Amino acid sequence: MTFKNRIWLETDSGILLGRGRLKLLLAIKEHGSINKAAKSIDMSYKKAWKLIDQLNKNASGAVVEKSTGGKGGGGTFITPFGLLLIQHFEAVNKRCTQFLHEQSLEFNKAIMNK
Repeated sequence: MTFKNRIWLETDSGILLGRGRLKLLLAIKEHGSINKAAKSIDMSYKKAWKLIDQLNKNASGAVVEKSTGGKGGGGTFITPFGLLLIQHFEAVNKRCTQFLHEQSLEFNKAIMNK
């Protein structure tokens, strides 16, 4: 038996960051575009834009910003604050997963000894 977890970060305004938003942010980081990121994770552009808009509104700083076009065209990027948010969220998630793995081992050991 294994304990599983799904964590998210909330503010008074609602969910700030969770698994889906993290997946979208990582795709934006990789592709440099909300549209390309959304397509890469099978999400509609409308939903992706809505999640990014909520994320930016609920965070204490900009997480995602758009750059205007030019020679190479415009794009979207994760701000330094956004990168820090991702880094800390992933670290907490990793620690929670590790803790639950350890608890699963202990739980199973205790159950098997009964």
